[in-house]
Amino acid sequence: MNRDKPQPRWTLAAMLALTSVLPGCDQPQAVQAQAAGQYAPITIEHALGTTVINKRPERVVAFDMSELDTLDQLGVPVAGIAKDYVAPFLRQYQDDPKVVDVGATVQPNLERVHRLKPDLILISPIQAHSYAQLAEIAPTLHFDVDLSNQQGNVIAVAREHLLTLGRVFGKEQLAKQKADALDAKVAQARQVTAGRSEKALIVMHNNGAFTAYGVKSRYGFVFDTLGVKPAGGEIEAGLHGQPISNEFIQQADPDILYVVDRTAVMERRPALNSSSLDNPLLRQTKAWKNGRVVFVDAQTWYLCTASVTCLGNVIDEVARGYLQ
Repeated sequence: MNRDKPQPRWTLAAMLALTSVLPGCDQPQAVQAQAAGQYAPITIEHALGTTVINKRPERVVAFDMSELDTLDQLGVPVAGIAKDYVAPFLRQYQDDPKVVDVGATVQPNLERVHRLKPDLILISPIQAHSYAQLAEIAPTLHFDVDLSNQQGNVIAVAREHLLTLGRVFGKEQLAKQKADALDAKVAQARQVTAGRSEKALIVMHNNGAFTAYGVKSRYGFVFDTLGVKPAGGEIEAGLHGQPISNEFIQQADPDILYVVDRTAVMERRPALNSSSLDNPLLRQTKAWKNGRVVFVDAQTWYLCTASVTCLGNVIDEVARGYLQ
């Protein structure tokens, strides 16, 4: 909300002077709070309810890697995170003994969170089942990113969430810079894909099995926002993708194949490569023949897909598929 944005001193002075001479004009709450050197309360409506933040948070807990990345981008200190699966570029938080481990990504440790006494908790849809319990401990803000991309607005929602946290922490200008940089990266990717005839398939590997991801999936923004043409026809909508076989990939015959290795992340195994993935059916695809199989950074694609760094990395790897 614009009313929450800090105003230059001369603007505040002018507004206060004006309201003092106009009878019946009430000073806006944000103006009064700023004039008194106070934090203007921020009310945020989200999918799970309404969160009111009455003071600038100083002890923040983040359960999602996208949230942790956003805090890192804004230079906001973090008091606690879920340390079970942390993206490598955020490893400093995992290794920092001052950052408390508050449980698993999918199952918050409520006792640890309570002992930490946070003044703001950030969650994603993965932790939505714990919202009511967490909200009893501290103001809890749900990141309304649609992980199945039913609305086709993942990047727009991520951008708005970034700007919202910028207001919460008094980092509006920095948040706007980051959001603009993300917009520019999306525009660059669309220039790469514009007018290209190649079709791409996104698959996830899990212990020898594969699932494919279409437009209505966690990676749907690659198609509907970045302009990549999908291979494989209609793929079932859903967060977890559609189970497929090597025959499916061979018949889809993508020009570009993006491979997300979930097993490497969750079981901490060596990541797939062209040698370990090699099989006769895949060798028949145009992607394999032309060296356009992209083994993406699964830590980013699987753990963290809706924040500035994560989206930027995904966009770069999508573009790489067109340059190989």
